[in-house]
Amino acid sequence: MYLVVGATAHFGRQTVDALLAADQPVRALTRRPETAGFPAGVQVAAGDLTSETALAEAVSGVEAIFLVLPYGMEVAPLLAAARRAEVKRIVFLSSGAVVDGAETQPDVIAQYHREVEAAVEASGIEWTFLRLLFPAINSLTFAMQLAGGDVIRAAYGQAAASVVHENDVADVAAAVLAGGHAGKIYDLTGPQSLTQVEQVEILGAALNRPLTFEELDDAPVRAQMAQFMDPAFINALFDLMAATVGKPAEVNTVVEALTGHAPRTYTEWVRDHLADFS
Repeated sequence: MYLVVGATAHFGRQTVDALLAADQPVRALTRRPETAGFPAGVQVAAGDLTSETALAEAVSGVEAIFLVLPYGMEVAPLLAAARRAEVKRIVFLSSGAVVDGAETQPDVIAQYHREVEAAVEASGIEWTFLRLLFPAINSLTFAMQLAGGDVIRAAYGQAAASVVHENDVADVAAAVLAGGHAGKIYDLTGPQSLTQVEQVEILGAALNRPLTFEELDDAPVRAQMAQFMDPAFINALFDLMAATVGKPAEVNTVVEALTGHAPRTYTEWVRDHLADFS
């Protein structure tokens, strides 16, 4: 039995589907099972990461856990429950911002994910880390703007990323959960480096709309977003993007090596999400 923690979030939900498609037994942990809408064949465990009772039930009989955490969530109760249940392995979706060997991580995003990694390592449970920097789903932030016209306004138009389709993350997770990857750290990339401007061009072609990108100064954008989110998190995210301006993103073969298929392109991601932009 495989347990997906964060099963209604991006990457978690897709991993549930990938495991189900591979005819693997899957249990999904969710706080609201009545609205989760999982397909038949998925065991649904009600609860959250703060409930010891719910966690004990969720990990019972589980061989491996795929762990998707919201930023800042405490992981210790889950690890304690997993040890008691003798869970064999944990696959954690971490961040590509983590710097290996650094005494101090460069920002709060890297620091949080490295702390979770360290806690998983210290648990004594076999582990594998999947590190992801810029997922393609970040483009969903463009959708709200497109409701008002054909101009995408954002900072760092020339920031480059090898954006990753969430289904590729799920396929990798499903493959790694089966075992054979103890102590491995995998950096996941898409098949090509694209700037934000290039992403908007691809999106416009798919939507058959004359989309254009308008560069914004980052300072007011940071300030506006910091009204609704942790300012340190926002600054870390924007600093990560700023560091990629004018620098092609790394592209590797990890997804293909682990899944047997080439990583999906950004064009494929857009086609899969046309309804989100309509």
